[in-house]
Amino acid sequence: MPVSTPTEAPVAPTLSWQHSFAALGESFYVPLGATPLPAPYWVGHNAALGTELGLPADWSQSESWLQALTGNTTLPGSQPLASVYSGHQFGNWAGQLGDGRAILLGEAKGLEWQLKGAGLTPFSRMGDGRAVLRSSVREFLCSEAMHGLGIPSTRALCVTGSDAPVRRETLETAAVVTRLAPSFIRFGHFEHFCHTDQHGELKRLADYVIDRFYPACRSAADGDSNPYVALLAAVTERTAQMVAHWQAVGFCHGVMNTDNMSILGLTIDYGPFQFLDGFQPGHICNHSDHQGRYAFNKQPNVAYWNLYCLGQALLPLIEEQEQAIAALETFKTHFPQALGQRFGAKLGLQAGQMAPQELVDTLLQLLASEAVDYTIFWRRLSHWTHAQSAEDASVRDLFVDRAAIDAWLLAYGSLHALAERPQASRRMLAANPKFVLRNHLGELAIRAARQKDFSVLAQLQSVLQAPFDEHPEHQSFADFAPDWAAGIEISCSS
Repeated sequence: MPVSTPTEAPVAPTLSWQHSFAALGESFYVPLGATPLPAPYWVGHNAALGTELGLPADWSQSESWLQALTGNTTLPGSQPLASVYSGHQFGNWAGQLGDGRAILLGEAKGLEWQLKGAGLTPFSRMGDGRAVLRSSVREFLCSEAMHGLGIPSTRALCVTGSDAPVRRETLETAAVVTRLAPSFIRFGHFEHFCHTDQHGELKRLADYVIDRFYPACRSAADGDSNPYVALLAAVTERTAQMVAHWQAVGFCHGVMNTDNMSILGLTIDYGPFQFLDGFQPGHICNHSDHQGRYAFNKQPNVAYWNLYCLGQALLPLIEEQEQAIAALETFKTHFPQALGQRFGAKLGLQAGQMAPQELVDTLLQLLASEAVDYTIFWRRLSHWTHAQSAEDASVRDLFVDRAAIDAWLLAYGSLHALAERPQASRRMLAANPKFVLRNHLGELAIRAARQKDFSVLAQLQSVLQAPFDEHPEHQSFADFAPDWAAGIEISCSS
């Protein structure tokens, strides 16, 4: 597919901007503009999100929007800035970090707008401030895949590209992702102001987050109650819910540093992520994670550890350590409950019902023992009936140990009376996606995009935005990963 030629727009894009984060003060950010890229072009755009935002119908064919969302021109009314934060990376204190290649424009249409890959900032450290086409395509697709799955996530409006060279392991080309979220505030923002003894700024940030996103924490803090304890408890619950959803769908984030943890419980910063193919609980998706700190089965414990870092950062406001610990320990209740309910839905139970733990444990052991494809198994199980049928065979055929899966299916069959099976199947088809963004699918879109063919990206995007639908014309996107997919390596440079 040749590159489409954008149409000329008569005027610059106009949006109504607010700047509540910037109003916190310049201790929180450095004002700066993006660094232009030569000859930008459209790579992908999210028409559905554009419609939700009420953007002009032709925004994705407009030269002025293309230039603005590449960072070559400044959107009127925006106030570009890079925020400062700190954090723990791979379990070690990394000190000051900050937006090294992302520039916040402000809030429009109720969301913050960020240009990722828009050039050097004071926080770029040894980096170049750029994102490459490869990583930008992955982030664009995964943001919308997660949204389609119902998992809290940042959103992606578009990707623009340029033939400007960018050096990674090899020479690649530049791209910019426009991503949106209610807020991009991270655990690391709180860590920064705590560790630098800027407790006034820490309080200002916490008050901002409470008033804007967690007002119930303020109203609940009557008498001697502490709103910052309530904030920590609320973030703990949201984080537990998010990670439970990751585990249920087989998503491995890959780099759960505290600066990559959203204060709103959103999945953020798509780098070396992966959706599991064969079920391997200890799978490490990040080629840079030599110790396996962020392996799939370690994600819940890492989330809990990261929350403790947030709790430590909030201690100057909470004051009573016991209260902070009590709030954090609710993770041990919230996470298993959320995960049990997720598996209950995957097994076809009524909304809110917990899956029988022994049944789930036995199944996961079976899946792991043969590295059965996680997504395909659950989708086939959604069609399974008590009767000997093609659907029955399609589940059994995934296993070498037929006796073991037969025994499990017998136990599973007792969950639903035969007459209730059709209703259970419908619930399962709404809980077990047919499509996820497998690594090899992202790779196919990347390879095509490098040749200026964006059709694969567009097809994948349309499927991933509705992953529970059948999409028979795109059946190949739901097939087993090819053998060559095992050789794909993704790292922090992804």
